[in-house]
Amino acid sequence: MTTNTILMKRLAEAARHGKVSRRSFMSTAIAAGMTASAATGLWTGSARAEPKRGGTFKVGMHDGNSSDTHDPGQYVSRQQIYLAHQYRSYLTMIESDGTLGPDLATEWSANDTASVWTFSLNPNASFHSGRPVMAKDVVASLNHHRGETTSAAKALLTTVTDVQADGDHTVVVTLENGIADLPWLMTDYHMAICPANDDGSIDWESGDGSGPYKIDDGEWGVGWKLSRHDGWHGTGAYFDKVEMLVLNDPNARQTALVTGEVDAVSLIDLKTSALLQRDPNIVVENVPSAAAITMPMFCDTAPYDNVDVRNALKLAMNRDEIIEKIAFGAATKGNDFHHSPAMPYWPDDIPQRDYDPDQAKSLLKKAGAEGLSVSISTADSLFSGAVDMCVLYAEHAKAAGIDVKVVREPNDGYYSEVWLKKSFCAVSWGARPTPDVMYSLAYKSDAAWNESHWQNERFNELLVKAKAELNNELRAEMYREMAMLSRDDGGTIIPMFNNFVYARRKNVMRGEHLAASWEIDGARAPSRWWFDG
Repeated sequence: MTTNTILMKRLAEAARHGKVSRRSFMSTAIAAGMTASAATGLWTGSARAEPKRGGTFKVGMHDGNSSDTHDPGQYVSRQQIYLAHQYRSYLTMIESDGTLGPDLATEWSANDTASVWTFSLNPNASFHSGRPVMAKDVVASLNHHRGETTSAAKALLTTVTDVQADGDHTVVVTLENGIADLPWLMTDYHMAICPANDDGSIDWESGDGSGPYKIDDGEWGVGWKLSRHDGWHGTGAYFDKVEMLVLNDPNARQTALVTGEVDAVSLIDLKTSALLQRDPNIVVENVPSAAAITMPMFCDTAPYDNVDVRNALKLAMNRDEIIEKIAFGAATKGNDFHHSPAMPYWPDDIPQRDYDPDQAKSLLKKAGAEGLSVSISTADSLFSGAVDMCVLYAEHAKAAGIDVKVVREPNDGYYSEVWLKKSFCAVSWGARPTPDVMYSLAYKSDAAWNESHWQNERFNELLVKAKAELNNELRAEMYREMAMLSRDDGGTIIPMFNNFVYARRKNVMRGEHLAASWEIDGARAPSRWWFDG
């Protein structure tokens, strides 16, 4: 057997188990002497065989709480997000390759100022209860996040002035100011479409949805059993049934994967990822993303109401060491503004903030805060290494004369009892597709999730202007200024943009790409993946 034959055999095996992309496969095969047509045939026969239907897919997920709810306006945990993407639909979706694709909406268009958007709905879509999805359901679902509401997504729709049905399968959204990103905004996990009630509200309590799988049974904080929705309007949903098990403990998740109790897990412990990769039955996925680890400080609460104190705490972090020792290299360094290189309009010329304990000391002296002592809350379930990261940060801060006390909070209820309530904590944000969505959710002055209580008049002025700006160069300039304001005045430390690192058993197949919007293929693994045989 020649060297090239051995190489192609190994390459085909890697493709069959989803370990190599089509581009890499084709370039390697051609370099090994194969013709393009022969390489295409080998790819088709090894990796791109038609997905098989059948079986029960079991996934162990992190970050599930007993206090979670079916109300889409209150979604916050991974349990809610993953579940929502199985049993509910959205107007649009982020495809595995990162492009924007259709879900309930088959097409969409805007007027010249992006202030009026029209969405055409799939006439074949139906809820699990059997009734068709109509324009009135979309209208009610979007209005759930408008007006007098406690929805966390309210900030995303504040410039919407009207949502109207134009017949049974067309929805028209009118805005006070144009939003060029509106179709992308509709992928936000809160924007799930629910059945409308007669009074214009939505029926979110029943758990009825129009997604690829319907709920058969389940309990918040424990797990869910689902089965395929035969009326699913999209592609995929190859499994007959899906079981989603809440496994907040990382050791329990990985043990369940190794023993075959589950077929995939949403997050692995990075400390043991190298060991896990040696298991021939396991495939570890490492996907760069726009997800972020943040450490918000309440800007209206002492000592964080002093910008010099905030910047001293930012300078007291050695991000390189955190990425090396906590993320094991699976992250991109943060720069204290919530706009990642994975988003459009990335301002790549902003100077990187580095570890400078001497400068931090100087700022604390200026603020009259020498000998600063603060507490930061964190929990194991946030992300792999969350507690260790805060402990390491506390070590870094000592060189700046800062005493950081790490408070280990319970996993269950962290986002309801700690986040937005305690003045300094660690947070794990999922990826958002554009800077506008992220800034509107967490940095806008009146956003429900303004986690640092930051108020900056110029930032909010630019946010409104950037939303409606259709000139990409001008829009990029606005986002750069917003990033600088966040970095130098804001109340959020951003250590890193963490990769999504999760794993599946090798008999679980997936497509050529993996979405970088959420873990497990944009939270859609149950509807995109399939079993090999």
